Amino acid sequence: MPNLPWYVYAMLLAPLALILVVAAYKALQVRAAREWPSAPGKVVISNSEVRDVRVLDDSREIGHRFEERNFANIVYEYTVRGKVLRNNRVSIGEDRGNFEVAETIAKYPAGMAVTVFYNPLHPNEAVLERDLPKGLWGCLGIGTAVVLAIVFGGVFGLNRFSEFLSARLADPKVSPLVMAFGAFGVVIALFALVMQKQQRLAMKWPVVSGTVQMSDVEQYRAAPSEQGSRGAMMYQRQVSYAYRFNDVDYTAIEARFATGSNSTSGWLMRKFMTAYQDGSVVKVYVNPLNPSEATLNPRTSFAWVLWLLAAGFAGVTYYTAVHGWAENS
Repeated sequence: MPNLPWYVYAMLLAPLALILVVAAYKALQVRAAREWPSAPGKVVISNSEVRDVRVLDDSREIGHRFEERNFANIVYEYTVRGKVLRNNRVSIGEDRGNFEVAETIAKYPAGMAVTVFYNPLHPNEAVLERDLPKGLWGCLGIGTAVVLAIVFGGVFGLNRFSEFLSARLADPKVSPLVMAFGAFGVVIALFALVMQKQQRLAMKWPVVSGTVQMSDVEQYRAAPSEQGSRGAMMYQRQVSYAYRFNDVDYTAIEARFATGSNSTSGWLMRKFMTAYQDGSVVKVYVNPLNPSEATLNPRTSFAWVLWLLAAGFAGVTYYTAVHGWAENS
């Protein structure tokens, strides 16, 4: 095994550790909820609802942004010690939105009698489902094994590959650069392949009519530079539109596969926005497997930009391998 500092392995395994900690915390919540008493209840509201969700974004100075997402709004009533209470939490698990909205609404229609599990110390805390998804721990176990194999196998494999390259290059010292440039090229090419595949799939999605609710330009400040200087003021396209699919209302922001829309020029962004007017009727391509996912324009030329970047890295990789780096830097 390569003799790497411990913190390198810690950084590689940190995401997995975080996932396992969250899963363990949820398991403790489920265990506690199993002791909660139950009460008969009734669903009084069953529809879709748009909520703002805080999402981490290290490209911004504040470190996050808010994103509109679709939720199944299942409001139910129940009585505890003679007091009528309301709640809209369905599961003990975290609902981050845009997931099984239509399925949950169909499962809990308005007027349906339900069993409500409530916290005896805080009766306002309640759920309809207090079990984690079946097979969760098995999936986590398999995922852990796969991640460990990728991390340690990858580190070991890269070390061996570096030795292999060093023995065949005119200048063995450039082998890390050759590997780095080649890896960047491969990753970018994979992104381009995924993007093109998504585009082909989106072109086949069913099309419904939608209405533009808001067409504007968001202004925010970029994250500070590595030198500590304050980030530039950035402008991003914002297009919010509503649509209906299989009798459920949804809201989406921006065309998922449209070309990116960040710029330091607010004027350019506003000029680019003229195609969408508030209240205008638009065609919406909807993912039938997850109707919360939609786009106004499934076509994108950005994949070709990625292919050009991948080709550029391939050229730099070849040139560095043949001619070296230090003599040309």
